[in-house]
Amino acid sequence: MAVPAAPLKTNFNKHRRPFGEPVAYPKPHPRFEPPPFTNLQNLVLGLEVVIPEDMPRIASAKKLVFHALGDSGGIHGTVAEVSIAAALEAQVSTAPVQDRPAFLYHLGDVVYFNGQTTLYGYEFYEPFQYYPAPIFAIPGNHDGDTQVRQGDPVVTEPTLTGFMLNFCDSQPQHRSPYRPTMTQPYVYWTLEAPFLTIIGLYSNVDGSLDGRGTNEQQRWLQAQMAAAPKDKCLILTVHHPPFSLDDTHGGYSEILDALDRAANSTNRMPDLVLSGHVHNYQRFTRRVGSVTTPYIIQGAGGYAHDRASMHKLQRGASGLIRSPFRTSRADVILDAYNEDDPGFLRLTVDPSKLVCDYFLVPFDAPPSGQPFDSISVNWRSHTLSSSTRAGSGSARARKRPR
Repeated sequence: MAVPAAPLKTNFNKHRRPFGEPVAYPKPHPRFEPPPFTNLQNLVLGLEVVIPEDMPRIASAKKLVFHALGDSGGIHGTVAEVSIAAALEAQVSTAPVQDRPAFLYHLGDVVYFNGQTTLYGYEFYEPFQYYPAPIFAIPGNHDGDTQVRQGDPVVTEPTLTGFMLNFCDSQPQHRSPYRPTMTQPYVYWTLEAPFLTIIGLYSNVDGSLDGRGTNEQQRWLQAQMAAAPKDKCLILTVHHPPFSLDDTHGGYSEILDALDRAANSTNRMPDLVLSGHVHNYQRFTRRVGSVTTPYIIQGAGGYAHDRASMHKLQRGASGLIRSPFRTSRADVILDAYNEDDPGFLRLTVDPSKLVCDYFLVPFDAPPSGQPFDSISVNWRSHTLSSSTRAGSGSARARKRPR
């Protein structure tokens, strides 16, 4: 591979990262909006509190199945989002009882662009009105951003107001006629479920856990990872991805550093890291010592309303990246990606395995019902026990009529 030219850096611009580098240079002047104050004593929610009627079914099946996606809300119409919601609903309603997804976990950017309460009806409740299971979430940057862009309505609410009202309510309420609000303990929180612990983080507006000179969320993360049961699969969720080869964002160094600090201090690596933010699908494998960890981006949840608005990967001298692709970091490989169509994840956790299946909901064709990409992780041995690679999404797209 040719040696890339030195990135152009002046006093006026961000530093562009070289081809193949999955972590971007930090923004020169990152923005951070402190989240609302809360009592940090107990930010854990048990799944049995939300769906007690489902616990016997999950125990009998000896596995937990759930959905995940990010970046669903849209101001350009909700056609893609509604199509994804229909595909999600179909999986719940047609699956055998033992394989029925128990909930949807949203990876942030529920509504665009400023997380306002008035946007939730059109961008969230109406598209997901028929989804028959609970929807949990962490906030994305647009859920907490109060900076008004040209043409945006004036923002009159403090940061995260809409998210707190709809996902962190004190009691379930019907702010919408379609589904009740959720009672998550905070914007970063832990979900305890059979076979599984999910630690959800809030990466704020520009991709950091804490403001300069503070470390509240970092300390909380490390305490949660230390307390996470060793006999359960451990998933970390954070809106801004640690790694990305897209040409718009790239991975976020502060998030990568925060997760690595927590892993080092607790001697515990997560079994999976899930993110959104980048509007496509990417699956990386990272090997640290004897531990192999998948890092998955699913930010193609419906905001991107056509193929042109999907985030594209970097192009090299030979054009498209072909997976598997070894990044400039020796421990990180891009195993699969799709930059052409929306989609969603279905995850299955049992006493020893974590299976992640990615399904496409194409713009120009009905869903096939078959996974585009699939991996199986032995979370007890921290190894990738099997993997099927779908290759480049763009390569597949060229075979379809435009």
